[in-house]
Amino acid sequence: MGTVAVLGSLNIDLVTTVDRHPRPGETVLGEDLTRVFGGKGANQAIAAAAMGAQVMMIGRVGDDDEGARYIERLKEFGVATDSVVVTPGHATGHALIPVSRDGENSIIVIGGANLQLTEEDLAPLDALGEGDVLLTVLEVPLPVVEAAVRRATSRGVRVVINVSPYAELAAEVLAAADPLIVNEHEARLLEESGVARSAQQYGGLSVLTTLGAEGARWKDISVPADKVSAVDTTGAGDAFCGALGAALAAGSDKRTAMEAATAAAAVAVQRRGAQPEP
Repeated sequence: MGTVAVLGSLNIDLVTTVDRHPRPGETVLGEDLTRVFGGKGANQAIAAAAMGAQVMMIGRVGDDDEGARYIERLKEFGVATDSVVVTPGHATGHALIPVSRDGENSIIVIGGANLQLTEEDLAPLDALGEGDVLLTVLEVPLPVVEAAVRRATSRGVRVVINVSPYAELAAEVLAAADPLIVNEHEARLLEESGVARSAQQYGGLSVLTTLGAEGARWKDISVPADKVSAVDTTGAGDAFCGALGAALAAGSDKRTAMEAATAAAAVAVQRRGAQPEP
């Protein structure tokens, strides 16, 4: 099995339950407030580790108690943390997440130390090669993501990019991903951007679209989702991405990897919070 290197964010999530999400300018009441570990990068790293992958996390936390606790938490899941940098003078990232009673969420991210990630932090990628996977998200500086993709592909590493939150990357960077993971909203933005046309000169895009309760589609392969009652959808996408990365690093074909990913997402929506307990 290859190594999964995850480049991305580490956040503390502040989660509250609401009857429904507010309209613009409206105030609604939250029922409670829970502090849990999150951040798309760390969520995906833990999801990959839970699938049995050897995982290395590349990211930054603040020089605060929350950052120190986060590093210890990753270790509890078996995630290698030598490449998680403690950033003096910056707080660990946070996210504000209201969750409605039907399990749907919205998320506001405050980047904190995540935004201090630099290309110098990418040196651990030089230890990777064929059979390994770089899994990255876009809650960290985009130039660093692009540099990481170029560095990884030059060494024969398979690149998986989760285009979340949506942002525009260079066409050749997006074309290097196999796959490029988007949800339906992100897929529309990607199509409207015209980057798919620009990427044709680099071989085109390998797009995997997650479809929520309907499963996922990767080119001509469609996999249905397990039918479950959702409690909180916050971590579903990250569970999908992490499990997919682990399966690809283990040598699984596309369909098998997608089946593992959709199963992991189904488990994730049945618990509160973006991560399981160790």
